[in-house]
Amino acid sequence: MTLAIGIDRILEEIVDEIKAQDLKWHEQNHCDGTGPYSYPLEGIVPTATNVTALYLEIKAKEKTDSKAQLGKCTFKDILLEEVFEALAAEDQDRLVEELIQSAAVIVQWIAKIGRDKSTEHFVNGEWVK
Repeated sequence: MTLAIGIDRILEEIVDEIKAQDLKWHEQNHCDGTGPYSYPLEGIVPTATNVTALYLEIKAKEKTDSKAQLGKCTFKDILLEEVFEALAAEDQDRLVEELIQSAAVIVQWIAKIGRDKSTEHFVNGEWVK
């Protein structure tokens, strides 16, 4: 993957990745697996087996809001809030809305990385300011 700076280029790379996934996996039709009382971390974090998507959504929003008030909000905070909102969605309309918001945050984050890199130079195999 090349370092994409512009939104159009990022979206082109996303479409290329979707095509690669289609070639490898064909059309994907998994169930959503979402809902406020689903357990997104089950099987991943042993101590979080009973933590619901609704709880994660609430906590992520609280954290993002409090960090934003301090001027310390990160893309990680925003993305986790959007993803947990998607995982807690009770219906597919809200799920689609939250997934689009998640995708938008991801694209904005990639663009920010591109802007950061554009002010750096590649020297001896490393990016330096």
